[in-house]
Amino acid sequence: MAQKLKEGEDYYLNEQGFMVFTAKYHLKRGHCCRNGCRHCPYGFKKKVQQGKGQ
Repeated sequence: MAQKLKEGEDYYLNEQGFMVFTAKYHLKRGHCCRNGCRHCPYGFKKKVQQGKGQ
C-alpha cells in the first residue's frame, strides 16, 4: 500500500494552489523525473528554449 503524502513535509501548495513537491519527497521517491522540479535534489535544471525572434 502506498504511503499518504504529508502536507508541509512531502509537498506544499503554492500561491496559485498547485501542489509543489519538496526535496525530501523527491529523495524518498528515489529518482529524478527530469521535469525540472522546483526543489529537485538531483540537480536537474530544465533548459529554457527560446522562441523565434528572441
